[in-house]
Amino acid sequence: MVMEREILLLGDPELYEVSEEVKREELESLRPIFTDMFDCIRGIRRDYGFGRAIAAPQIGVRKRLICMLTDRPYVIVNPTLEYIGDEMMELIDDCMSFPKLLVRVRRYRHCILRYRDEHWEPQEKRMDDDMSELIQHEFDHLDGILATMRAIDNKSFVMKK
Repeated sequence: MVMEREILLLGDPELYEVSEEVKREELESLRPIFTDMFDCIRGIRRDYGFGRAIAAPQIGVRKRLICMLTDRPYVIVNPTLEYIGDEMMELIDDCMSFPKLLVRVRRYRHCILRYRDEHWEPQEKRMDDDMSELIQHEFDHLDGILATMRAIDNKSFVMKK
């Protein structure tokens, strides 16, 4: 049974809070949250035609947890990012917390993601281009930062039809 949680929308004060690290002993109790997060990604894809990842704060869970659905499902616990070089890219960003709004932002083109997976095993992944942008966007959510706060200027907003 699919149980889509409500995704918090732009302006909800909870989206601006900093999330807490996941403790190893909490991992088992968070498994239903992983499922809910993957269900939310599928729901956004169905309703809006986009969505590859979601951060736990977007469903009101203030934990440093990201679920990503790309080539396969990834559970990303307590991520850290290291930027490689200073090459930036400019792009139009979308977000499940404001599904009809696009925001022009700048992001690092390359980064290294370090995290623990759903089995608490340490992982490391180089992320480039669109994947680098994706993980930076989700990582920002863990610190209460939205793409709207990263807008290049006050003309960087576009409404989807």
